[in-house]
Amino acid sequence: MTVVFPEFLIRKKLLEFLEEDLSIGDITNVPDCIAKAAIISKDNGVIAGVEVAKISFDIMNVKVLNSIEDGSEIRYGDVVMEVEGKAKNILMCERTVLNILMRMSGIATTTAEMVEKAKRVNPGIIIAATRKTMPGFRIFEKMAVSIGGGDTHRFSLGDCVLVKDNHIAVAGSLIEAIKFARTASFTKKIEVEVKSIEDALTAAREGVNIIMFDNMSPDEIREAVKILEKEGLREKIILEASGGITPDNVEEYASTGVDVLSSGYITHSSKALDLSLRITEVKR
Repeated sequence: MTVVFPEFLIRKKLLEFLEEDLSIGDITNVPDCIAKAAIISKDNGVIAGVEVAKISFDIMNVKVLNSIEDGSEIRYGDVVMEVEGKAKNILMCERTVLNILMRMSGIATTTAEMVEKAKRVNPGIIIAATRKTMPGFRIFEKMAVSIGGGDTHRFSLGDCVLVKDNHIAVAGSLIEAIKFARTASFTKKIEVEVKSIEDALTAAREGVNIIMFDNMSPDEIREAVKILEKEGLREKIILEASGGITPDNVEEYASTGVDVLSSGYITHSSKALDLSLRITEVKR
């Protein structure tokens, strides 16, 4: 299911992005005329950000004539969107719109690739993003993950209680950190990051909701899953693996028996899809 944000929130972000490029206007003058333009793919992948682009064009009083849908597979030469409006308005928002589309489409493409590979070996597994996102651009990156078939994971620190290594260090021990975590709210799940089988058992016995195997090898994770099953704890908990998971090793991690794979690679290392905008007609 694609994550849907209120339009006013998207519009607010887009106004900030456009202002960054247009704080003193566009000093490159063009004739006062109406033009048509097309956004064309120069790459293969999954398109994401179409609905966001529509709002950007609307802000600039540019009409969207037609477009493909978010989540569509695109090939080199495909037309993603056609627009019409004052030539100067199209050119003023061209770079901002393309940057958003290219970045979001790159993330959606990587997500879709990892989901497809992981489900080959574990049909029920979830591929999730992390909070390793670009400040100010998180909602769009999370939206792209969703369009690509992944799970957004946490949007902010208020989404889920996540006990990490530094929380444990401050609390003094894993058990003490879990005690602090329980004071947050009965409405929030508690997730604990572990780096060993022993800590995984401790967290499971303490009744946490989610255990995240952090930077553990696939073999270590398999062993941990087996021990949790033997102890009768596996079915009571969601198991997640994280740390260094990429398109190259996602199948190996998916085969370990966990429920979720979370990957920062999706948002911090995805290659942007190559798109361009071309003026196709000028009405003088």
